Amino acid sequence: MKYYLAPMEGLTGYVFRQTHHMYYAGFDKYFTPFISPTKKRVLKTRELKDISPANNTGMTTVPQILTNDASNFIYTTSFLANEGYREVNLNLGCPSPTVVSKNKGAGFLSDPERLDRFFDEVFNGVDKDIKISVKTRLGMCFASEFEDILKVYNRYPISELIIHPRVRDDYYNGSVKMDVFGEALKNTSISVCYNGDIFDASDALRIAEDCPNVNAIMLGRGILRNPGLINEIKGIPVEPDSVISFHNTLLEKYLGDLKSERDVLFKMKELWSYLAVSFNDNPEHDKLLKKIRKSSNISEYRIAVNELIK
Repeated sequence: MKYYLAPMEGLTGYVFRQTHHMYYAGFDKYFTPFISPTKKRVLKTRELKDISPANNTGMTTVPQILTNDASNFIYTTSFLANEGYREVNLNLGCPSPTVVSKNKGAGFLSDPERLDRFFDEVFNGVDKDIKISVKTRLGMCFASEFEDILKVYNRYPISELIIHPRVRDDYYNGSVKMDVFGEALKNTSISVCYNGDIFDASDALRIAEDCPNVNAIMLGRGILRNPGLINEIKGIPVEPDSVISFHNTLLEKYLGDLKSERDVLFKMKELWSYLAVSFNDNPEHDKLLKKIRKSSNISEYRIAVNELIK
């Protein structure tokens, strides 16, 4: 079984990926937060830094693209190929209202005919040596939508389907729809990766046992909650203080990479909305987590964190 790190906007940029790779067993692939091409076809400084080969040394990194414009996808793919990338990933899963309102991400799934035309243009315009994988949900409102969506995917030489078995309207709530996922496995010859609700090693083992045709498992929120989860899944011992060391190194790297303490605090506080569960055995957990969230500078932040993780 292969394991991938999910692309999570604002959370799994290259600093996070580098740091995680230092401390834990490597993922087979690391997917970047999405690149969103504009009409000017100029990547943002943040996007350029994130996909820079120098910032992804030693990792198999796959840039993710968010667009519903085939010409922009082709242009961006060509740019990434010139940077040395041999695979790109199309985001058809983001449930964010600002993304969906523009018919991008999961919003693109509402129009299978347009999606079909998009792929027809893309696969006729992209270098045949470049792999195109797709990260998808089951549809916008109803899981039954996936029957028609999968028919579109099956018409094209997509290298891999990463399926999050929820519809857009689910966001991340409720149970994943494993019955629909199972039917999808039966009705496609495309290599399939499972994504969704892998929070402990038993979750990953259950997917591997129940779905033997799955090629890979993608981990997202579970890694943010427990950075050592990939080791636990692989049966590799996790050092008791590894999460603390990981956190401290990540903090120092952000301090060296970002322009202001405010930016660093924003990143670290966002991480703590997930990471906090790793330290919920502290009897003052809620009080100290609130203190972390209210910290106004790095000094206050360090003190609050040290109180929580001691």
